[in-house]
Amino acid sequence: MTTEKAARLPAAWPEKRQAGVCLHFTSLPSPHGIGDIADSATAFIDQMTEMGLGVWQFLPTGPTAYGDSPYQPLSAFAGNEMLIGLDPLRRDGLLSKTEVRPLKRLTRRKVDYGAVIPRKRVLLDRVAGRFLAAAGGQERRDLDAFKRRQGPLWLDDYVLFRVLKSLNGERAWPDWDPDHAQRHRVALREAWKTHHEAIERLKVIQFLYHEQWRRLRRYAAERDVRLVGDIPFYVALDSADAWARNDLLMIDARGRPTHVAGVPPDYFSKDGQLWGNPLYDWKRQSERGYDWWLARFRHAAAGCDLVRVDHFRGFESFWSVPFGARTARDGAWVKGPGDALFDTARRELGDLPLVAEDLGEITEAVVELRSRHRIPGIKVLQFELANPAFRLDDIPSDCMCYTATHDNNTTVGWFSGKKPGRRSKKEFSRTRRRVLRMTGGTVRSIHLDFIRLAFSTQARVAIAPLQDYLGLGSKARLNTPGSSRDNWRWRFTPSQLTTRRKAQVAALVSASGRN
Repeated sequence: MTTEKAARLPAAWPEKRQAGVCLHFTSLPSPHGIGDIADSATAFIDQMTEMGLGVWQFLPTGPTAYGDSPYQPLSAFAGNEMLIGLDPLRRDGLLSKTEVRPLKRLTRRKVDYGAVIPRKRVLLDRVAGRFLAAAGGQERRDLDAFKRRQGPLWLDDYVLFRVLKSLNGERAWPDWDPDHAQRHRVALREAWKTHHEAIERLKVIQFLYHEQWRRLRRYAAERDVRLVGDIPFYVALDSADAWARNDLLMIDARGRPTHVAGVPPDYFSKDGQLWGNPLYDWKRQSERGYDWWLARFRHAAAGCDLVRVDHFRGFESFWSVPFGARTARDGAWVKGPGDALFDTARRELGDLPLVAEDLGEITEAVVELRSRHRIPGIKVLQFELANPAFRLDDIPSDCMCYTATHDNNTTVGWFSGKKPGRRSKKEFSRTRRRVLRMTGGTVRSIHLDFIRLAFSTQARVAIAPLQDYLGLGSKARLNTPGSSRDNWRWRFTPSQLTTRRKAQVAALVSASGRN
């Protein structure tokens, strides 16, 4: 890996204290049923600058599957085509107003994935065909360069995976025809030849996503807004990565794992969380010089200023659950790659622009691993304030301090609702009294008081979900871990982010010196 590639990694950390927002692209307003990385995103960046917010953290942007979770993508490298903006395609003459009209009839208050996905998929396939028929000159050269650059790394495997998944009734790849599931060369060669046109259209769709993302990156940089991406620690079993690189995972060629991922009983669940992802074969990864992880770090860093790594503690040790177990209680901790991976990454890529999601059951060994490699961590005030001994000075400068994350209830919902997690009502009542003492605020202003508290810390970056800036309750919660009901659907409407609300946020930012 060359020095040129390492030099392209962005600066890892803002020099001055910044304020930011956590909001996924799907939650943005748009006329087409789901937020996007084009007009929706640039309009929100304009609103961020009005509010003085300089950091935008979003969730993983890979293509989603059953359950619509961004943390179970079909690829660790591909972009979610549902996030492609349709308005730029219409302006380029690739779509008509009439063609996008069915999407405009969808609700704008939440994402109805069952309605959006099939309609938008048909439109994007049509766009890709028109692009291939009309593209010439620089457009064609850019597309060809994209295919040459990304093809061997992930693109070729991903588009073939998507075509075969469609041919096999969208079932998970272990349930496919054995010749396809086990990647028999003759069968794959035949599929590539027979479905070449569909494969090329899928490549164009990824190219269009890449081009819109490139423009978004430039737009954000011109307005001094840092983009903070997010990569899941594990890959999904039903993913192009698991299908094409099962040699790097603890599964056989037929997709049968011996153990799967999860976490032990915690704040969110008395039985723990059984994620079901295949575990990494770290011995094999080490023998290959961690090349897959290096490619993943480089790919993520090329698209963002900072990258949040979900479940960072899995690099030190991970919870291994026997395949077939009914809950995560039956698991055990197993050692991860530790220093070896990060030493290799720094040697090959330089300083990594990573932020460690180090929440949950964190041992001293995890803290030391993060500290040795100078990777900032995360603090969440909803969790921290449950500790009677907590002081604001306990929040270090080299971290991101959140009022809450996408996995938490909103601050209003948390403060006014029933007892959260596994704590008793008495403990939670004490926490609420402690919060009011520390903020000096009231029940009605708790969301603003909580944001003010986060902004007052030493943390270089302080972030609140947009729901907290808007003072919304539990109905605006984005995700409830351990539950599959109504997750990932929340959206805000333009009428919620009023001029008065933006001025209120700007005043909070200015008063804290984070603008």
